[in-house]
Amino acid sequence: MSTQPPAPPEAPAPVLLPEERRRVILEQLGLRGRVLATDLCRMLQVSEDTIRRDLRDLDEAGLLKRVHGGALPLTQGSVGRAFGVPQAGKQAIARIAAGLIRPGQVVFLDGGTTLLEVTRSLPADLRATIITPSPAVAVALADYGGLEVHLVGGRLHPGSLTVVGAETVEALRRVRADLCLLGVCSLHAEVGISTAYAEEATTKRAMLESAAETVAVLTADKLGTVSPFVVAPVSRLTTLVTEASGTEAQLAPFHKLPLRLLSA
Repeated sequence: MSTQPPAPPEAPAPVLLPEERRRVILEQLGLRGRVLATDLCRMLQVSEDTIRRDLRDLDEAGLLKRVHGGALPLTQGSVGRAFGVPQAGKQAIARIAAGLIRPGQVVFLDGGTTLLEVTRSLPADLRATIITPSPAVAVALADYGGLEVHLVGGRLHPGSLTVVGAETVEALRRVRADLCLLGVCSLHAEVGISTAYAEEATTKRAMLESAAETVAVLTADKLGTVSPFVVAPVSRLTTLVTEASGTEAQLAPFHKLPLRLLSA
């Protein structure tokens, strides 16, 4: 009588570096709307003290709100500094991106800290129509007398602080924009554009599909990275604006693509 051989023991989960752990924590926060320390300990196979330190560091970086037993997405103030990215780098690429907008154009202007910097780099006398899913961007444009600013409707997402949902997507699809300046969480030459939130991915996709040209605006640390929800392949972009400080390993895959690359 034959017997089944015993099942091989499960391989231990790979040990993650602190930066990798924190990326996983932010991805889980985007997926679930909250994270519990006990769940993260079990998932990442680290101690509760380690998770507490990670949550504390992410809270201090302005990327989540630490609460008793876990963390919640920020409900305000997430337009502050991004984790580990110098503000000067964002300002430099924002100036390049702002210079791509031509008078008289209809432009989608996405949300996020880098796109908020774009609003501060626009010429004071620019005349154009700006359509945005970001309340923060819309408010920042209020003092530009030559701009017609449209904030699309929808439900405010607590993580991205942009509006999302069917109403948002329908409003964006009714527009034929000349240009889309797209905030990008992650950009990989093979995987494409991706983001941490499913609903935000749908909003970004609607803007990209309704624009004649799309410019990805991102800091160099986001090159070669992947987030859970794919927006579109890189082939849907016409221009990439990023930092000149990006390494050759980060930039080389994009030099091979039919894509205009501008760096600051």
